[in-house]
Amino acid sequence: MRAYPTHGQEVRANRMLRVHCDIYNACLEERVEAYKMCGVSVSYKMQSAQLSDVRAGYPRAAEFSFSAEQRTLRRVDRAFRAFFDRVKRGDTPGFPRYKSWRRFDTADHTAGDGSKWHPTEGRWAKAYFQGVGHLKVSEHTPIAGTVKQLSLVRDGRKWFVIAVATGKPELLEPTGLSVGVDVGVSRFLTTSDGEVVDNPRFLKSAADELADLQRRYELTGKRSKNLRRAIAKLHRKVKNQRLDFHHQIARRLVDAYDLIAVEDLNVRGLSKRAKAKPDTENAGRYLPNGGSAKTGLNKSIADVAWAQFRTILTAKAENAGRVLIVVNPAYTSIRCHECQTLCTRPEQATVVCPTHGHIYADLNGARNIYGRGLASSVAA
Repeated sequence: MRAYPTHGQEVRANRMLRVHCDIYNACLEERVEAYKMCGVSVSYKMQSAQLSDVRAGYPRAAEFSFSAEQRTLRRVDRAFRAFFDRVKRGDTPGFPRYKSWRRFDTADHTAGDGSKWHPTEGRWAKAYFQGVGHLKVSEHTPIAGTVKQLSLVRDGRKWFVIAVATGKPELLEPTGLSVGVDVGVSRFLTTSDGEVVDNPRFLKSAADELADLQRRYELTGKRSKNLRRAIAKLHRKVKNQRLDFHHQIARRLVDAYDLIAVEDLNVRGLSKRAKAKPDTENAGRYLPNGGSAKTGLNKSIADVAWAQFRTILTAKAENAGRVLIVVNPAYTSIRCHECQTLCTRPEQATVVCPTHGHIYADLNGARNIYGRGLASSVAA
């Protein structure tokens, strides 16, 4: 929900985010240095016990909510847990990094402890944050249930309040219909019923304007704040367009079907860079590896954002009481959905079954996903 702070409130909100950023970086540094110098792993519990002393020595931190600053400590802890989980899985992990105050844009609060939600009967509501004050908020959709968490978010020059509430799911009436959904790059998705949703390619549509802004920014020697803001604004526009599109498509699916089957895609693996191929005959040289084409594909995968769509679809399905089933994506496109024979794929759009002839590849995949989803639901 959009928030409209006064000038003084905006100054204090920026100061609060700066304090949370300092705490995040200090905790990260403590963990790194303790392990380097003593081989000691610092835990959230240890850092939380030091927070009172930190606030006593850093008066600016004492202006804001103690529990909110504890949430920032937990944010550091989650970053390290995620890092070690990736190490255990054998992935190539990225070590938790220090945050720039320009990019530290969120402060989470526990409702009733340093923050409070004040709903009203009209459009406008108020959200209180300790050290910032009562912010005017546009409550475009009434919040159902009890607000448990409030987050103050800075997005460029705009401010937003995110409220997390607990309440009863808004169960929808059964429709008696089920569907399988195949997602792709050339088309956003194809359903087992034959519906095709085109890929809007928001990033590609903005590519020329973005390239022009970035070129002008480089020519200024990276000193133009206006151009930097313009670039960030365009990226936010693309992000918001994509997010709105995903919400609309997910809502349509959840409203229409009781059971939705989707693929369990490994998006991270699909979007990896092409591996270099050393030339064994010429030391120091490399063979062509299709890196340029893979880079373009990776950019398209990032633009279509399958993982974000699945997260939104999952949340809407749970809230509506719908069943979302995730199936193994292996061979869904090249196995004939009627006889399960492996097909040939002379071109991207079609597969050829020895028995049933030419089949639209995305529709074939969606129907295979649908079949696997039904089998899983019956087995469960």
